[in-house]
Amino acid sequence: MPEILLHYIWQQRLWSGFEQTTTDGLSVEIISTGQYNRNAGPDFSNAHVRIGQQDWIGNIEIHIHASDWYKHKHHTDGAYDNTILHIVCVADKDIENSRGEKIPQCELRYPADRDYMSEWLVHAQEMQMPVYHIECSHQLQSDASLMTEGWKKTLLLKRLECKRQSILQLLSITQNSWTHAFYISLAHNFGFHTNGIAFETLAIQTPLSCLLKHRDSLFQVTAILLGQSGLLNADTAIDGERKALWNEYEFLSKKFSLTPMHASLWKKARIRPQNAPEVRIRQFAQLIHHSEFLFSKLIQAQDIETMVDILQVEVQDTDTRISLSPKLGRKSIEILLINTVIPYQYAYAIAQQKVKNDATVLQLMEAIPAEDNSIIRQWKMLGQTIHSAADTQALIHLYQNYCQPHQCYNCQVGYQIFSQRQLSLF
Repeated sequence: MPEILLHYIWQQRLWSGFEQTTTDGLSVEIISTGQYNRNAGPDFSNAHVRIGQQDWIGNIEIHIHASDWYKHKHHTDGAYDNTILHIVCVADKDIENSRGEKIPQCELRYPADRDYMSEWLVHAQEMQMPVYHIECSHQLQSDASLMTEGWKKTLLLKRLECKRQSILQLLSITQNSWTHAFYISLAHNFGFHTNGIAFETLAIQTPLSCLLKHRDSLFQVTAILLGQSGLLNADTAIDGERKALWNEYEFLSKKFSLTPMHASLWKKARIRPQNAPEVRIRQFAQLIHHSEFLFSKLIQAQDIETMVDILQVEVQDTDTRISLSPKLGRKSIEILLINTVIPYQYAYAIAQQKVKNDATVLQLMEAIPAEDNSIIRQWKMLGQTIHSAADTQALIHLYQNYCQPHQCYNCQVGYQIFSQRQLSLF
């Protein structure tokens, strides 16, 4: 039995005999199974469980045997320290994280007839297809018109509003500094899906003021960011450029009382070389170095090409002590526009009490090519026509906020299907 089958059973709550107690006898309530993680690290993140009388939010790791935890060396990996529950078929061993803390365990049971899904799920994994499904997939395949353009426009605006609320939360912890909040958001999205949290942590632990004071020196900005990331240390900085960067960081960290983050937060497995954490950090340093008044310029930009030009930093060999990293590709810049720049334009316009112009936002999103990810590929398989980022952002919001939590009765597509069924009864 493959572990992916257990992942599916856990995500879809298909268990039949789930033990409602841990192996230590504490009661367990599963409030949220969490978000499925296809990258390195725990299988599910942001899960919510109640163990005894205590609520926990964190990661879920799933294995066939509890002892697999040690076989896979999770007990030495800090990325697994926030595991709040270990789900297994056979609890053959107690487990601990890298800090020596015992992790609660539950045994997962499922009906024998679930084994039929195993072959399909393994195939789906090999094809990089999602192992979850959309409830109305059959209806959409037979009638793609159920998904109206009006509904997608509404979904896009709902997604922008969700992002605006996240921006407002950031503003509340940055003393209402738009520049500082934008810096944190941009950093988060510079890590893209895989290292977004790690990049955000880097930005939070590295005051923007420190970087701006040394913005004229690419070498110093790079030293600060690499040092703060935890990826540059005395053990790895043996000679050459890395040694020079480490020496500079040691000096600047004392000057600004900086504390580096834990390097274990960075995910390095199963990612392309151009997406490696150090490459992205160097690119971020280049952006800070070359782009003065970045937030103001991007907020005032009226078209996509102007925004792309601002973010497309030209790498110049002006500092011989550092090795130049590849510049951001067009696709990567477009992702930053979708997830950071346009939402900030939307939020800033509302905050400044300017006329809310949804048409402008729609035009900007429509000017960006469609994204390509597992969620969008799933929608394409269902026959959905996808032209631009306006479509992809709408469909991502639909999947995450209606399909995943099974909110079909709050969805316009679900309502149409339900109405058709009701009419057929008469």
